[in-house]
Amino acid sequence: MSTCDMAVYIRPWVQFFKNPWRSSWAVLCIALALLVLTWTHAMPAWPIRFMPGSSEVVGPSSCSDLYQPGRPRKVVSSIKEFGGVGDGITSNTEAFRKAVKQLSKHGADSGAQLNVPSGRWLTGSFNLTSHFTLFLEEGACILGSQDPQDWPLIEPLPSYGRGRERLGPRHISLIHGNGLTDVVITGNNGSIDGQGRMWWELWWNRTLNYTRGHLVEIMNSNNILISNLTFINSPFWTIHPVYCSNVVIKNMTIRAPLNSPNTDGIDPDSSTNVCIEDCYIESGDDLVAIKSGWDQYGIKTARPSSNITVQRISGTTPTCSGIGIGSEMSGGVSNILIRDLHVYNSSSALRVKSDRGRGGYITNVTVTNITMEHVKIPIRFSRGANDHPDQNFDPKALPKVSNIYISNVVGEGVKRAPVLEGIDGTVYEGICIQNVSFKGDKMKEKWQCELVKGEVYDAFPNPCDQLVSRNTSFSWCRNRQFLGR
Repeated sequence: MSTCDMAVYIRPWVQFFKNPWRSSWAVLCIALALLVLTWTHAMPAWPIRFMPGSSEVVGPSSCSDLYQPGRPRKVVSSIKEFGGVGDGITSNTEAFRKAVKQLSKHGADSGAQLNVPSGRWLTGSFNLTSHFTLFLEEGACILGSQDPQDWPLIEPLPSYGRGRERLGPRHISLIHGNGLTDVVITGNNGSIDGQGRMWWELWWNRTLNYTRGHLVEIMNSNNILISNLTFINSPFWTIHPVYCSNVVIKNMTIRAPLNSPNTDGIDPDSSTNVCIEDCYIESGDDLVAIKSGWDQYGIKTARPSSNITVQRISGTTPTCSGIGIGSEMSGGVSNILIRDLHVYNSSSALRVKSDRGRGGYITNVTVTNITMEHVKIPIRFSRGANDHPDQNFDPKALPKVSNIYISNVVGEGVKRAPVLEGIDGTVYEGICIQNVSFKGDKMKEKWQCELVKGEVYDAFPNPCDQLVSRNTSFSWCRNRQFLGR
């Protein structure tokens, strides 16, 4: 509430206490204000819902209670206590590794917090520990080392079978964690700068030997919170929770040059119960990409991504999507809620990507309240780039895509109507689209649809013939409730 708004409520009370017998109008105003406030709070913007795995009913304005904080950290230390120097030149790799090792001893007793003061803290990769908070104070900036040796090689993910870009192992992320519980990366809007240009140039010059590291990767972990920071210039995907549960990523700013390769913002991968909200992202790839493994390796690992909420995200990516599902989705993707998305100057707002050999499924995806400006293709279902980890994939392993619900989408400056293309041998079915409008100078108004089945209502321009409107009150699509999962 602003200062002016507070004054509206305070003034009647002041008048009342000065002279209660002459303040009937003040009392009436107060009563009406309380009545309006009570009614407003009793009518949430979205229907209440049950959180996955819980009997508690919570308002959907935030999904961040997926992270459950424990007791306050008993021990709080500064990186300076471990020899850290924030001059932007001195390497702090050993200081961070020493600090985490020492503070991990307090994990059984409420855990510990490592503060990073104002300054520029150059470091190579370091691992986190359980029951641990990494806190960046105002003015603090962690800088990724420019020496590839400071990003050691680790094994590829089981669900990928190899590095995503190159055969064999991959570089570890700058900040890494595996098999952890109760981890927080937060601060007072400090920043982590991966200084990724060195890595991008290796990619552009085709001299990259191993897959680039992420800025932050958390593996096989639960109860994770990443918030209130700015992440910039990641070498590869920026935030990558993989094989995780109960992950909250909120109030983040993520930036990379718009031509930087594969600098996805947030990529939940083979993870369940994930909340991504209130973030601004600009990058050279998808703002948010939901994944679950690659071809036969993802099928074998069988770790789906499910129960994921993405809300109040805005940003731009000139060559990719606001929200991407896939193309690595071989472990399956289900129960996804995407809402209140704003995308501008981008290739697409929503893209569902898959390919032959992927197998897996994408089902029960709800997308609502999307606005966009200057987007090439607003909604796109597409085949992937026909990329595979090796030649041992099964070309008969086809994805199953069903129950995609899209509503309340508005686009201005759009170049063409939606492009919805399935894959030969399978049909994307249960597609339900309502209340969408796309406009733009010289926009190609004809929808392009192949191998899709479903219904569309209240759409401009008119949809393709494969997506029919039924003049009946018994339509499964028309009666669909979109406001929540």
